[in-house]
Amino acid sequence: MVDVTGHLGMALLFAAPAWLVWGQRGALGFTGFALATAMLPDTDLVLRHVLPITHHGITHTLLFVSLIGILVGAGAAKWLTGWFNATRLIRSTAISAETVFGFATAGLVLGGTSHIFADLLSAPDIAAPLEPFWPLYANPVIVDVIYYNSPVWNFGLLAVAIGLHVLLAWYERVPLETRYRLGS
Repeated sequence: MVDVTGHLGMALLFAAPAWLVWGQRGALGFTGFALATAMLPDTDLVLRHVLPITHHGITHTLLFVSLIGILVGAGAAKWLTGWFNATRLIRSTAISAETVFGFATAGLVLGGTSHIFADLLSAPDIAAPLEPFWPLYANPVIVDVIYYNSPVWNFGLLAVAIGLHVLLAWYERVPLETRYRLGS
């Protein structure tokens, strides 16, 4: 596993394509959802004190990340749709609860998935290997190309990701004209 800065950097990298799809407001919102779950799989570090789970266990699976993303996405659709339609920060009054659900869920799942991917790049240096596809594939997946405590990787990844987001924010040709644009 990389440290927190590395996980945040990886989530930012995973969320960067949002600038090409939705532009500033949408990309910032999507990135916010991704960052909200960038550390989600590490909840096992707290939960293991009250539940019989281990680090890099069930919380480091795509199943866990997807289930939490769907549950929180449903909550976002219920509680944020009205706010999204009422705020002047978003130039639309026609965002449906289904759109908010899909948008939030995708961002949340992407953030948790970025964490798992970053851990795959550094486990099993000092932690157990991951089984991210459990229960479909219960064998460990090991890539192990970076060292967990490497400040070059962790801070470098965060710096590159922030730089990419700044570059995309200033780039005048985004968002691309696609059918996935938000609002009317």
